Amino acid sequence: MKTAVITDLHANREAVESVLEHARAQGPHSWMLLGDFVGYGADPGWVVDTVREMVRNGAFAVQGNHDLAVVLGASPQMRPEPRFVIDWTRAQLTPAQIDFLASLPLTVQRGDQLFVHANAWAPAGWEYITGRMEAVRSLHATRSRYTFCGHMHEPRLFHLSGAGKAGDFVPTPGVPIPVPPHRQWLIIPGSAGQPRDGNPAACYAMFDDEAATITYHRVPYDHQAAGAKILAANLPQRLALRLEDGQ
Repeated sequence: MKTAVITDLHANREAVESVLEHARAQGPHSWMLLGDFVGYGADPGWVVDTVREMVRNGAFAVQGNHDLAVVLGASPQMRPEPRFVIDWTRAQLTPAQIDFLASLPLTVQRGDQLFVHANAWAPAGWEYITGRMEAVRSLHATRSRYTFCGHMHEPRLFHLSGAGKAGDFVPTPGVPIPVPPHRQWLIIPGSAGQPRDGNPAACYAMFDDEAATITYHRVPYDHQAAGAKILAANLPQRLALRLEDGQ
């Protein structure tokens, strides 16, 4: 069964539309959406409605830290820029859309597969998996053979053998990677809405549990149009520039 795994959509309609079109062409049987549907981009309402409709039709979604921040509202202790973006985003959403974000679980377990936004050891703490050490910590926190995480905006793949030997690498887009279940695997698809590995193309991954493979994909989209919307909304210019160079 093929599962499309998409994360960190970040209110980027242009990226999300392109990713969904590309993923549908691969014939997925299910969809997993790993959070951060809002924040940074100029189309939070459209993205939330799209995710909500997908969930109604059988997709699964988990909550990200940006989603929770919008639910709770900006804190006075926040720096001015994130506080402004959170306040702006809340103003674009209806109460029903905010309620949907509030209702999302932190994790979804499906057989030997765990889906979570940040990590498996403390999903509500929002700590990042920046390298092998954090990946092993996350894998040690679950018995799942496959853990799928967002939060980190760069596509990565980590594994842990039964003998405790860990490894990681940066995947090549479009190439199926064998992920046999005798190891534990931690899969980070990369961000659909705001990649940060120097490549502006949107990210997602396709997991095939019958073939035991994961395929990472990069999808070009009109990032200039998405950036122009950010500027037109008077959101911070930096958020538009990041889409140009994938940083």
